[in-house]
Amino acid sequence: ERNNIHILDLVQSAQLLKEANAYVKSEASKDKVFLFIGTKRQASSLIAQEAKRCDSYYVNHRWLGGMLTNWVTLKSRIERLKTLEKEEADQVFNLLPKKEASLRRKELEKLRKHLNGIKDMPRVPDVAIIVDQKREMTAVRECRKLGIPIISILDTNCDPDLVDIPIPGNDDAVRSIKLILQSLTDSINSG
Repeated sequence: ERNNIHILDLVQSAQLLKEANAYVKSEASKDKVFLFIGTKRQASSLIAQEAKRCDSYYVNHRWLGGMLTNWVTLKSRIERLKTLEKEEADQVFNLLPKKEASLRRKELEKLRKHLNGIKDMPRVPDVAIIVDQKREMTAVRECRKLGIPIISILDTNCDPDLVDIPIPGNDDAVRSIKLILQSLTDSINSG
């Protein structure tokens, strides 16, 4: 820390990113399920894009409490989302009364916003990749409770003891998030 500006040691960042990449690659080769988590505005589109690039799952809007610890209940909401999507595709909405159709469209929109990234996730993930630990505290707690290993980009305001594989870096800058996520995604793909 120099006159209230925190400076990260990039040599450590590079070393830890290499370790994270190696870990991710070995897990991917064992066919593990990855979940990308990042709900801040700068990260949300990147999270979706990189998760899709490596056929993983993501939460990029809002972490709903109990998403992992209460998986059974969440599964039923995902089923509801799929039912509504099927109804929409079969144009059932057009046959319903206006109000009913409007209510269903609203529900569909809301479910899509929150669950679209995980609707095809077969089970609780094996590895979580988190951007901005401070903001995703609920997700971190759920992963710890279930013993899911966490890879996280840690800024100067985060607690490194809560994650299994830390990557020191700026979690506010779009470029740094992009660089780290792309690197991890490439490793998942090669694994």
